[in-house]
Amino acid sequence: QWNLVCDNDWKGPLSTSLFFVGVLLGSFVSGQLSDKFGRKNVLFATLAMQTGFSFIQVFSTSWEMFSVFFVLVGMGQISNYVAAFVLGTEILGKSIRVLFCTLGVCIFYAFGYMLLPLFAYFIRDWRMLLLALTLPGLLCVPLWWVIPESPRWLISQGRFQEAEDIIRKAAKTNGITAPDVILDPSELQDWNSQKQQTYTILDLMKTRNILTITIMSVILWMIISVGYFGLSLDTPNLHGDVYVNCFLSAVIEVPAYIISWLLLRNLPRRYSMAAALFLGGCVLLFIQLVPSHIRALSILLVMLGKFGITSAFSMVYVYTAELYPTVVRNMGVGASSMASRLGSILSPYFVYLGAYDRFLPYILMGSLTVLSGILTLFLPESYGMPLPDTIEQMLLVKGLEYRPASSSTRDSKEEEENPEILKSTSF
Repeated sequence: QWNLVCDNDWKGPLSTSLFFVGVLLGSFVSGQLSDKFGRKNVLFATLAMQTGFSFIQVFSTSWEMFSVFFVLVGMGQISNYVAAFVLGTEILGKSIRVLFCTLGVCIFYAFGYMLLPLFAYFIRDWRMLLLALTLPGLLCVPLWWVIPESPRWLISQGRFQEAEDIIRKAAKTNGITAPDVILDPSELQDWNSQKQQTYTILDLMKTRNILTITIMSVILWMIISVGYFGLSLDTPNLHGDVYVNCFLSAVIEVPAYIISWLLLRNLPRRYSMAAALFLGGCVLLFIQLVPSHIRALSILLVMLGKFGITSAFSMVYVYTAELYPTVVRNMGVGASSMASRLGSILSPYFVYLGAYDRFLPYILMGSLTVLSGILTLFLPESYGMPLPDTIEQMLLVKGLEYRPASSSTRDSKEEEENPEILKSTSF
């Protein structure tokens, strides 16, 4: 329509790259905004941003106009995803939290993924297709009166009465009688007497322990993202109908998310993630050994490789959110997500290497995935542990020397050992 052929054919893939640039910027900004203004406010503001700019895109009069709004759509898309994920992580009880982070978030992402080729098959005009994919965003408006703010975030901001009101409302909804005192008055006095500290992205490097976790998380997310988006973008290169291949690529994610939920529910995080990464990486490395005439087996191995990497992608969100403390959790997940966007920007170049050797992309992605599985084994284990609220409460990375917890940290841990009210009032 805008002469995106011949000398201008570079504009097509650049549009996709610009979307991921917006996702990258959103990953960086959303964490700080959410930690400062609240999970709920940022969630709905960025939902409005994504829906509004997508709607304006429908009326684009030039490629330049379309691409500028595509950047803004990317910023809104990842921002509300991260904000919703962290909000659910902080407001739900431990058992429901894992269900939400896997089946609640990821499996519905897969359902949307499956609907995409269905919409695209029947709606071939790009403006009408974009409009059909944008309008469902309006269904989120009534959720403003349903979804509460995170009590953990409110407490970290010193807004104790609002946090207590939300907890009491949860108890009433679940038919549980809340005690007269939920938050200790002496603790409130200590909080009010202290100057509230403002946290920034630099606090992710404040101590040797959190710096190590940040570096390892960034590397892990980037490698997993390269594998996930690389295999997704490689779908058109598979034999058969492109719409069917896209649908199959989405379908394989459903059992991957179910398996990740079962693993997170019953087994330690480190070993579950490492097993999924080893499976995905080793399968991709074996593809080069399949004879060229057995195409079905190659496709099966690609899907199995995506199964393993998708499972790891689902689990890494939960794992990362549990490693970071409340005061910087959204920034930590946002920084890690930003690293995954760098991986998504690099992934088309991994696919492009197939023009030189069709096995080279699988060798590189498989090798990096296996290495990331090894890296995962050095992270601290968060399974069965309470969520840390302060940087001092974070679990130590394997190999770092032990530092005794401060008295405030020990007091907080003692509170975590009596979580009856938190359990009874989880949504």
